[in-house]
Amino acid sequence: MTMPRILFAFLLATLTAAPLPALALDRLVTVTGTATVAVAPDTAMIRIGVTSQGKNARAASEANAKQMTAVLNAIKANGIDARDIQTSRLSLQPQYDASKQGPARLTGFQVTNQVTVRIRDIGKLPAILDHAIAAGANEMSGIEFVVSQQSKLLDQARSEAIADAHRKAMLYVQAAGAKLGRVVAITDEGASPPPHPVMQAVRAGAVPVAPGERTLRASVTVSYELPP
Repeated sequence: MTMPRILFAFLLATLTAAPLPALALDRLVTVTGTATVAVAPDTAMIRIGVTSQGKNARAASEANAKQMTAVLNAIKANGIDARDIQTSRLSLQPQYDASKQGPARLTGFQVTNQVTVRIRDIGKLPAILDHAIAAGANEMSGIEFVVSQQSKLLDQARSEAIADAHRKAMLYVQAAGAKLGRVVAITDEGASPPPHPVMQAVRAGAVPVAPGERTLRASVTVSYELPP
């Protein structure tokens, strides 16, 4: 018999003689642990811009470019770097007069230019909105409040969720007069940051902003062995 066949026969005999032990499902305790971390947002994302009209495409584009340049200058004057400003929408649409019977009559063009601005110092948000609106911003689709260290904070919540699962498991086995064994399975049920608050309407003048607080939640299911 050649060496590979001898080795194969030895492994087969070993596996046949000593099968791997299976976990007894009736000797497990399974619990779900949860944890939350509350934190105030430290970054804001705003989508703001200018909508302009003109008798033709060129007139509308030139008017929009002039007004949008003033808005961008006002935003940058508040300490926002160019890397934190990104064009998110740019459109040119013909405008028609459909109030009369018959074919719609072309009355002009509308240009919309919108940028997404990341504000890393959330305390500057009201002033930036005020100055952008004063400079001519008349289009806004919302404000999004962000926690910049969200991944790190969710890891903290996951660790606390494991501790919560262990606490629950100890409570159950002690009440049943048993002992808690090793961990045999961990299932991450997912982390659920809440929806971002959004403000849809903007008016000229002082803009009140309330970022509030966000609650990050983690959930984990853990199975423990119950030793005999």
